[in-house]
Amino acid sequence: MTIAAGTFGPLESAGPALVWLVVLTFVFLECAVIVGLFLPGDSMLVTAGIVMATHEAGPEHTWALSAGAMGAAVAGNQVGYAIGKRSGHHLVARRNGKYVNAKNLHKVNVLLDRHGFWAVLVARWIPWIRTLCPMVAGAAHMNHRRYTIASTIGAVVWAPVLLLVGFYCGSLLERVPWLMPVVLGVMVGVLVVGTVLGLLSYRREMSKPAQDVLVDDLVD
Repeated sequence: MTIAAGTFGPLESAGPALVWLVVLTFVFLECAVIVGLFLPGDSMLVTAGIVMATHEAGPEHTWALSAGAMGAAVAGNQVGYAIGKRSGHHLVARRNGKYVNAKNLHKVNVLLDRHGFWAVLVARWIPWIRTLCPMVAGAAHMNHRRYTIASTIGAVVWAPVLLLVGFYCGSLLERVPWLMPVVLGVMVGVLVVGTVLGLLSYRREMSKPAQDVLVDDLVD
């Protein structure tokens, strides 16, 4: 991996393998379990695209990673749905929680009840709803086929768009030799700090008292 006007040590030595590991892990967690709600998924995909732009085989890696990210998102959505379905209409919220609270779970429940297929599709672009939606859909017994189609279409659009935005922005940045290391360093730094702060927020959220939330069945 070469970066104009300097090097970016950790990324240069680890190469695309590190990017693949981070992207697939983040995407899966963000779509499957509550901890993913606190991870910077959108900015991570854009940053990954910029990193790929610095690699000689960047276009091939970016398209392949897009397919991998889509697969991770689809798998995460199915895991989240299964977790919700096994809950028997009862999900655990956190009293006075910032995100995982009864009010937000109820909002997602109402959103799915009113808009169904389209709610799942739009939820892909709203971070906290993206994580809560699969579990609420499962707990509310949303038609699995309809849910799978909507969540898969969302994944097919979401991951490649953000990765390609990052990749083509990175390609433009490489035309200005001194700018790429600066932008890349800042974005990776923000991503690392955002992840650490997110995990700390997750711990604080989970330390709050648990609250049982009844999820209503969706009207087909």
